[in-house]
Amino acid sequence: MAQIVNTARAIGADAIDGPYGDYGDLDGYRESATRAKLLGVDGKWCIHPSQVAVANEVFTPSREQFDFAERMLAAYAEAVAAGKGAASLDGKMIDEASRKMAEKLVARGKAAGLG
Repeated sequence: MAQIVNTARAIGADAIDGPYGDYGDLDGYRESATRAKLLGVDGKWCIHPSQVAVANEVFTPSREQFDFAERMLAAYAEAVAAGKGAASLDGKMIDEASRKMAEKLVARGKAAGLG
């Protein structure tokens, strides 16, 4: 899975985890999707409509994550405009890598109706 995530990042693509065959086992699907998300995967296949809500639950950022990511992007843009290579927000450093992750999270949140 790490190789899939690394390759996807290298070419600018999303890393999507494969199917979970037991579509009647939503707890197992949730566990599999959560594990994939923790490994950096962006989404998971759904082979049955019953899995869609669980996939959305696991891969949609929370309102707090979404709001923080938007604040990160604003702080970083302000720092770059001032000629700085990094910014700080709530005691956390924001650099180009952080910006890319925040942009992806904000896009995912907007697609889910958060913004």
